[in-house]
Amino acid sequence: MKFALRFAVPLLVALLCLSSARAAGPYAVREEVHTFIAEMRDRHGFDEAELAGLFAEARMLPAVIKYILPPSSPRQRSWQAYRPRFIDGTRISSGLTFWQRNAAALQHASERYGVPPEIIVSIIGIETIYGRNTGTFETFSALTTLAFDYPPRAELFRRELAELLLLAREGGRNARDFRGSYAGALGLPQFLPSSWRRFAVDFDGDGVIDLFSSPADTIGSVAHFLSEHGWVPDAPIAQRVGSIGGEITYLIESGIEPLLNTDDLELYGISTPEAPPRSTAFALVDLVTPDEATEYWLGYRNFYVITRYNRSSFYAMSVHQLAESLRGAWRAREHASH
Repeated sequence: MKFALRFAVPLLVALLCLSSARAAGPYAVREEVHTFIAEMRDRHGFDEAELAGLFAEARMLPAVIKYILPPSSPRQRSWQAYRPRFIDGTRISSGLTFWQRNAAALQHASERYGVPPEIIVSIIGIETIYGRNTGTFETFSALTTLAFDYPPRAELFRRELAELLLLAREGGRNARDFRGSYAGALGLPQFLPSSWRRFAVDFDGDGVIDLFSSPADTIGSVAHFLSEHGWVPDAPIAQRVGSIGGEITYLIESGIEPLLNTDDLELYGISTPEAPPRSTAFALVDLVTPDEATEYWLGYRNFYVITRYNRSSFYAMSVHQLAESLRGAWRAREHASH
């Protein structure tokens, strides 16, 4: 009974959100929306009538609620199932083409921010397959739906809705013109509006920041994001663990931030093919697959930085391993051309 109830909860939440939204009526007449509009007027100088007009056109999007909810059936974490979704021939071949077409921008970004070209290419490939899948949801309506009809994360999405309005005003655009993911992520790098405003850069020098159609702006913005979150140039990302000789629950539960050192390796009987630098901190990362041996890795500072883009060790390892494949293929292509 408890098991069935546990996985009925997401469906119940969805039904409650949808029924509550229908009962509340159009956004333009809702009290909480009026409060939001007043806050945007007071804090940022927006025109109330203009915002009221936008909310009069906003639509409640049931699909957004559906996609944001946790799965209604049990889903085990599986590295072996996750990895092929993002490390495949399409992303490698398309990544090499993207790298070749944008080699100058990638080199420039690497020199300015210290982030290797393959890491930048890997993230853009994993996020949108180099712009192929940037999302088709009307961002204003999607964020409005989540801000006012999804209570578990309403505060977060109200902030992002405010950021979208600011982003649109700064760019001289209508906020309803943006299209992206169901959660409001935008463009080739899938930046939320807050990340766009904070980390996006005009890297092609045309006076406009365009993460929808400018590969150069996208490249510079991804590199800037990683740099601002603490990327260490020429430093390692992750290292495979050879064997483990003791109880490591404490190390796993310590989290993804690199707080461990080589003394911890000795204490817990952890061996690696090559000894990590004694001054380099790391976390112990477990890549779990049901019914198979768990892969253990040391995740260094740069691994942690990648998780600031998406807070998942599976995601960060996919970025790392796709980048390794891209770098190998790029070098092989260069070697073959000489």
